[in-house]
Amino acid sequence: MQATAIDRPAAGRNGIPESDALAVESRGDAVVARLRGAWTLETALTVDAAMRALAERSDRAVTLDAAAVTRLDSAGAWAIRRTAARLEQRGVAVEIVGLDAGLRAILDKATLSDPAAMVAPPPRWSLPRFLEQLGRHVVEAAGTGRGLLGLLGLVVAALGRVVLRPRRLRGIAVVAQIEATGVTALPIVGLLCFLVGVVLAYMGALQLARFGAAVLTVNLVGVSVLREIGILLAAIIVAGRSGSAFAAQIGTMKVNQEIDALETMGLSVVDVLVVPRVVALVIALPALAVFADVAGLAGGAVVCLFLLDLSTGQFLAQLASGVTIWSFLVGLIKAPVFAVVIALVGCHNGLGVSGSAESVGRQTTRAVVESIFLVIVLNAIFAIAFAEMGI
Repeated sequence: MQATAIDRPAAGRNGIPESDALAVESRGDAVVARLRGAWTLETALTVDAAMRALAERSDRAVTLDAAAVTRLDSAGAWAIRRTAARLEQRGVAVEIVGLDAGLRAILDKATLSDPAAMVAPPPRWSLPRFLEQLGRHVVEAAGTGRGLLGLLGLVVAALGRVVLRPRRLRGIAVVAQIEATGVTALPIVGLLCFLVGVVLAYMGALQLARFGAAVLTVNLVGVSVLREIGILLAAIIVAGRSGSAFAAQIGTMKVNQEIDALETMGLSVVDVLVVPRVVALVIALPALAVFADVAGLAGGAVVCLFLLDLSTGQFLAQLASGVTIWSFLVGLIKAPVFAVVIALVGCHNGLGVSGSAESVGRQTTRAVVESIFLVIVLNAIFAIAFAEMGI
């Protein structure tokens, strides 16, 4: 293997190698180093020796004249900053002049880190700081709630116009959203609800067998799946899939200025983007809830048939005796409410994107967290309300 020869610049009259990118001239006890051209990685490699020699001079002041610098990258900026730092460390006055404002920003970011600098300690807990953060979160939550209520009002008004003029509803968009939010979610909803039904039946059978009431596992699975588990799992999965998709789609449209284009054409963003998604989810989520109920009961039936030695007829008979029609309707009543909340939260966060890719990701994550939180809170409210009504 042959070594590659590197041409070194000839030494100048100041004892510092000169090149097209660097020229050094002495003025009494001061030195002016003129930087020229493109200070990129390639240039930094060629002037490295010259910059190191300049950093070791014993002059009282050094001026780095960068007025003729046309380009600057991180390597060139680091070479300049390293030289200035070395001179300042030796007590030499250093001044960097003439650098363009845009290139100055690159140079400022190349500041050398001080290994001796102390790491700032984390702020200590205090009651005023805690109250301040709590108040900020409360105000932010109130603003989010106000925005959601405002969007709900716009959607209700838009649906009222649709009732008066049904042709205003964009049927193709609604069908496309039903497929995206409902049909494509069937496999994951069915699988998870089936497995949850298996786990619920297995753990219930182990506990109830201690009291000689293992057959009541059927009642446990039926009531819990139909009233709570089925709709709750379906809503959480839809919030993770469709709520995030709504926020990402609308947020990307806003970043690409498609929202502005719709408004310029005189189209309502609520009519075009929000209403089809709300209507589609209100149709799709109840259907997914029914499918989730069937999958959860099927998972519980598998455990009961094999672990408790029940026949299919016995399982169905016990299920019919322990589960009323209200157990099924309670879960189904929640579905449209959850659907409206998930759709509104996703669309609201999508419309709240500020115009950058980072904002899209932040608002998408926020949509998932807020929709799941609201679904669980509403589910608890429904449970208490139905219990108070004796249902």
